[in-house]
Amino acid sequence: MNIPFLGRRRGSPQARDPEGIAELLSECELLRDHAHRAGVRLDDSADSLEALDQLVPGWRDDEEILPWLGNDAGLYLGTVLVRTVPEARWVIREDGQPVVRLVTGREFDVVAAGQEWAASGVPELSQLYAEVAES
Repeated sequence: MNIPFLGRRRGSPQARDPEGIAELLSECELLRDHAHRAGVRLDDSADSLEALDQLVPGWRDDEEILPWLGNDAGLYLGTVLVRTVPEARWVIREDGQPVVRLVTGREFDVVAAGQEWAASGVPELSQLYAEVAES
C-alpha cells in the first residue's frame, strides 16, 4: 500500500501526528467487514490474528478483493504490533509505504506480509506477529 500523500509532505509525518497516522492505518475496513461477517472480533490483539488465520479464505477467488484484503491484513498486523509491542511505531518510507519500525531499528513491511497471507495463508499472521514481537 503506497500512501504518497503521507510520505511526500514536507517534514516527517510521524513527527507531526503519529497518532493520527496510526488511526488512519488501523481502519482496515474491508478486513474488519469480512471478519465481522465471519463472527471474528478484531480487537487489535494477538489473539485476533489467530482468529483471522482460521477464516475460510473465500476472497482468494476474487481478484478484485484479494489485493485490498491483503493490504488491510498487513495494516491490521501492523496495528496489532504497534499497539502491543513496546516502542514499535509506524513509519512512512519516502516511497509512501507504511512499515512498522521496532525499537531495534528493524523495519517490517507489514503490507507485503499481509498480501502474502491473503494470497496463500502462509505465513500465518499470528506466526508473523510472534516472530516480529520476539525480535
